[in-house]
Amino acid sequence: MRILMISDTYFPRVSGVASSIRSFRMGLTRLGNEVDLLIPAYGPGEAPDTGILQAPARRVFFYPEERLMTPLGLMRLRRRLGQRRYDLIHIQTPFVAHSYGTHLAHRLEIPAVLSYHTYFEAYMGHYYPWFPAPLRRSLIRRISRHQCHAVAGVIVPSRAMAEILWSYGVNTPLQVIPTGIDAAPFASGDGAAFRANLGIGPEKRVLLYAGRVAPEKNIPLLLDVIERLRHVLPEVLLLLAGDGPARAALEAQSARRGLGDVVRFLGYLDRESTLRDAYQAAEIFVFPSQTETQGMVLLEALAAGLPVVAIPALGAADLLASRQGSRSARPDPADFSEQCLRLLRDHELRERLAREARELARRWSQEAMSQRLIHFYATLTGDLPISHLRVQQPSA
Repeated sequence: MRILMISDTYFPRVSGVASSIRSFRMGLTRLGNEVDLLIPAYGPGEAPDTGILQAPARRVFFYPEERLMTPLGLMRLRRRLGQRRYDLIHIQTPFVAHSYGTHLAHRLEIPAVLSYHTYFEAYMGHYYPWFPAPLRRSLIRRISRHQCHAVAGVIVPSRAMAEILWSYGVNTPLQVIPTGIDAAPFASGDGAAFRANLGIGPEKRVLLYAGRVAPEKNIPLLLDVIERLRHVLPEVLLLLAGDGPARAALEAQSARRGLGDVVRFLGYLDRESTLRDAYQAAEIFVFPSQTETQGMVLLEALAAGLPVVAIPALGAADLLASRQGSRSARPDPADFSEQCLRLLRDHELRERLAREARELARRWSQEAMSQRLIHFYATLTGDLPISHLRVQQPSA
């Protein structure tokens, strides 16, 4: 099958959406499919991989990391894309990519599929708190319903996200297909070298967070947690791997609270090298977000054999439900720190959770999830009869 994916964001802009796209492209390609990807041009110096098409784009004033594909640039690509004779278009984001993807699918007379990655209703509350909540909810639900009804099928990464779209009134065929992971590379990594490079002694008890440093990630909770833990474990250390709009404010807050000796902001780490080392250098992966529709870094940590403490909200709940390799915490500093402390004090428990984590990550393999995705594609293109499509509906 020949597929065109379209996204408003991709690497070098680090995000869960970018990681999901890359994982599925790799998995689908290994299954013998051709997968092109249309993204904004991020500027000179970014050599695209084979099969990646870059549309002319401009910067977004309030979000300097982002790029917005220009309508004229996309129109100039239309003939070239038409000559590729795609079987299906997979829209990954709801902005320019959605409008152009549905336009192109209509013009080429092929199905379009939408991945609904982000819980926008929660995100808007963090970024635009001045916007009245009832109007915010109404607007997001109306736009989401319209966009989902404009495509032939919708993919969500978790059951919780499916329930949300059903509550919006979405009745387009919908499948829960989490992003899979190639677990093997995360089993490697040099934790000792990572600690040595940062001057972290072997006596330090390291907690690791990896992801965007943004308001919706709930990182202030981790500052509360580490402040509690330091009183009973003075050797505890929190590493925050990632960057984003909240970093400066969090660094200032950490300094005001006198946490500079127990909290380190590392910035973005390379997923192919230093991030894997960081997973091996830590004893617990901590994740306080309540807005993740899946949480790819949770899977990466589990694949690295790193026990997870996280809040079982939205997509994270699917991974935490079995308690394999993880422990759930309530979104308050007392319970979250207690869960961490139990693991830090119990070496045998950490070892057992590490074994369970690796096993759970193998079950969420890139190949298995890509096979589910191509099956969904095939029902929409007519390569499989519609009777093969198990459209998920809300439970009674």
